[in-house]
Amino acid sequence: MTQSDVLIIGSGAAGLTAALNLADRFRVTVLAKGALNEGSTAWAQGGIAAVLEPGDTFDNHVEDTMVAGAGLNDRSVVEFVVEGAPAAIERLTQLGVPFATEGNALHLTREGGHSHRRIVHVADATGWAVQEALQRAAEAHSNITLVPDQVAIDLATGRHEDRYSGAGNVWGVYAVDKRTGGVNLYTARATILATGGAGRTYLFSTAPRGATGDGIAMAWRAGARVSNMEFMQFHPTCLYNLDVKNFLITEAVRGEGGRLLNPKTGHRFMPDVDPRAELAPRDVVARAIDAEIKRDGLDYVHLDISHMPADFIRGHFPNIHEKLLGLGIDMTTQPIPVVPAQHYTCGGVVVDRDGRTDLPGLYAAGECTQSGLHGANRLASNSLLECFVFGEAAARHIAKCWDDLPPVPAIRAWDESRVADSDEEVVIKQNWTEIRRFMWNYVGIVRTTKRLQRAQHRIRLLTSEVEDYYGHFRVTPDLIELRNLVETADLIVRSALHRKESRGLHYTLDYPETLGKAVDTVLVP
Repeated sequence: MTQSDVLIIGSGAAGLTAALNLADRFRVTVLAKGALNEGSTAWAQGGIAAVLEPGDTFDNHVEDTMVAGAGLNDRSVVEFVVEGAPAAIERLTQLGVPFATEGNALHLTREGGHSHRRIVHVADATGWAVQEALQRAAEAHSNITLVPDQVAIDLATGRHEDRYSGAGNVWGVYAVDKRTGGVNLYTARATILATGGAGRTYLFSTAPRGATGDGIAMAWRAGARVSNMEFMQFHPTCLYNLDVKNFLITEAVRGEGGRLLNPKTGHRFMPDVDPRAELAPRDVVARAIDAEIKRDGLDYVHLDISHMPADFIRGHFPNIHEKLLGLGIDMTTQPIPVVPAQHYTCGGVVVDRDGRTDLPGLYAAGECTQSGLHGANRLASNSLLECFVFGEAAARHIAKCWDDLPPVPAIRAWDESRVADSDEEVVIKQNWTEIRRFMWNYVGIVRTTKRLQRAQHRIRLLTSEVEDYYGHFRVTPDLIELRNLVETADLIVRSALHRKESRGLHYTLDYPETLGKAVDTVLVP
């Protein structure tokens, strides 16, 4: 057992921001599922939205976020995050993030759904630079212990105390050590979930391999409410390449003049769909591409920025340009083949403005949460921003209320006395593939009640199969992820069936209209 003051599960932008804000006063342990930089943060190409341009205002950024979120956002939370953006950028600059500049000011780009240029970036690899800076600072702090290769199984709660308690307190987590196969217990007076999203529930996703909804599933099993899981964002432009999976072509390519074309006819189709054309919010663009592909039996559409000067393209998108050249595509002279792919989980564990969940001692920040910021659709480049603002908010609340947090009681060690080593790993691989395929086909960009019910039927069969397997065999990282994928898929489908309208990212042919009143979907364990 390892005990610290605060335990953080996840080593991306939200987790490391919280750790750095706590470490001057508390001993902090940060768990990573794999390597410390394997989470979604390092993959973020676009940037961070902040009001810094003359003529732009907080009200503009708030309004753009509310419009993208189709009225489901909590305006007070949106204002809280937007107003915290310039200070977050300043702190990252102090940590050494080399943001692109223009003269003496930060260079700002524009992305879909934004009325002004307000995206601060590091060329087209912002997330990697942010991850490096945060990780460097965390590694240098004597009060922060970073532990890689820890796959969280379940939260340690009152049910795991030596003297059973039904109070619902969270005291830490049980995690499998990938290197030894053993189960470790990490305890703390406060635990922060910063585990990212659930993108790997889908066959095509830009999310990293580890995005299996772990934090959402663990919090749900422990008794926390989960909200708005039907709102899965599909990025409109993932590279179509049979050898290279999950390579994202950033929104900024469209922001800087990229056009979407039908590869058969060469027709630019977005102006037919929305007056904002390629700069429409992601759900509109993704649905338009999906319709174009389905109508004409295409494998992909073209994203073309070759009409812009070659030096401009190479200067703005050096990493994408280099990657595509290696695949035989010169984006300065040729169009890029693209398809939509799952990109972001807008729903998650319900949190308040301090990052508190329903469970005493458990906080959460970032993509695993439903904070009220994104509503029915996330505005581009608001996601990293949410990580910084809520990572800091959770840290601030823990520090302020430290004396009210009870000390950790005696917690039982993990019990493996009644399980054996698995003799059928093939079951895990088969079920993993099955979930991702039916979620893509039945619970994707365009939905129907019948498709959702088909998915739900399969989830019920898989749930009993996985629970039986989990009960008889020793836990492995693959089994843990499969268990969480099934749990998360169930939450997505239940939420989607509950919403009898089309709003934002949830589009169903059976209920194409948007109702007059916007109401969150909240699932209670």
